[in-house]
Amino acid sequence: MEKRNILCIDLKSFFASVECVERNLDPYTTPLVVCDPKQKGAITLAVTPYLKKMGIKGRTRVYDIPKHIKYIKVPPRMRLYQQKSKEVIGIFLDFIAEEDIHVYSIDEAFLDVTDYLRLYNKSDYDLAKTILKTVYQKTGLTATAGLGPNMLLAKVAMDIEAKNNDDNIAYWDYSDVETKLWKIAPLSKMWGIGPRMEKRLNAMGLFSVGDIAKFDKVKLKQTFGVMGLDLWMHCNGIDTARIKDLKNREIKDKSFSHSQVLFKDYFAFNIPIIIYEMVDVLCRRLRSEKYLCQGIGFGISYSQKIGGGFYRSQKLDALTNDAEVIYKVCMFIFDQYYINLPIRKVSISLNRLVENTQVQLNLFESFEEIENKERINSTIDEITNRYGKNSLLKASSLLKDSTIMDRNNKIGGHRA
Repeated sequence: MEKRNILCIDLKSFFASVECVERNLDPYTTPLVVCDPKQKGAITLAVTPYLKKMGIKGRTRVYDIPKHIKYIKVPPRMRLYQQKSKEVIGIFLDFIAEEDIHVYSIDEAFLDVTDYLRLYNKSDYDLAKTILKTVYQKTGLTATAGLGPNMLLAKVAMDIEAKNNDDNIAYWDYSDVETKLWKIAPLSKMWGIGPRMEKRLNAMGLFSVGDIAKFDKVKLKQTFGVMGLDLWMHCNGIDTARIKDLKNREIKDKSFSHSQVLFKDYFAFNIPIIIYEMVDVLCRRLRSEKYLCQGIGFGISYSQKIGGGFYRSQKLDALTNDAEVIYKVCMFIFDQYYINLPIRKVSISLNRLVENTQVQLNLFESFEEIENKERINSTIDEITNRYGKNSLLKASSLLKDSTIMDRNNKIGGHRA
């Protein structure tokens, strides 16, 4: 397996730490909570490390904080956090080129320092230590770093171990897979496994990362599609993603994208209908313009009062324009990263597009099954093209949480 020198750097308790620095307070001795002070039952966006040591989690209801704990309550300032994030990225760019940095979120980034160690005459550990020190000196913010031979192991080293070490740095190698990675439990502690995915895996009798690593990868793929295979590989410490490849893909890929701002809060119980309707729209466009896709980007944005969200990409093992396949991948990503907060925007992108000149087969469907799907989709497309987009809808589109009929009307869903 290829061995790179990857750093995964995270800013500790980012929002709360920024607020402390702005007030000349020490986040390690100050009880500060970032939340909407006007909202009853507000969710904390961040708490200082001081409060975390007292057992207060970063995403909890304000009224769940024990009454005997006194704390400072401040409103979120997203523009300030974005500005500070840019300052930190600027510090990273003082050490390595932009093409070797992948910004994962507002407070986290991956750095591929493989080609810089000889330049600085430093080990990856020494370079990480220098970068963290520079971040603190210039911004007052404390960062942690996970080091590894690939992005997966660097990320997990940071999540599981670095934040508990005195120097805020941890290194995991392939030799640590069985002794460290496989021991991770509960599963939601593992990068890429959220609470909803954890429940599904627990129902299969899988309770630790090692359980998944030893499980039949064919059964995982049959259950979760291509992402089941990715899950198995990650649980075995395998990650073939390269930062430069991610950067090049962002620049070169032709894609079809669709995003929807929602006019009320959605949650896990009613967002699937929105996701499926959006996927269906994109797949109709794929078929109309005679394309297949092999890449999916899926993102959720939370309510403005809370801020944040996630956006993740996934490469498929076969080209497709099948809404059911793409929907399952989107829901897999959703189950991995959603944290039970109010949703106000959904974004989906289909990329790695290829002209549809041939039927794409896979191991789990016969030619007849694929041909039948194509025939059904073609019939549906013909009806909607002739009689309007609202002429043929799924029964779920009549539910109150559906938005497809209204959106179709606004863009010419009916035809005379």
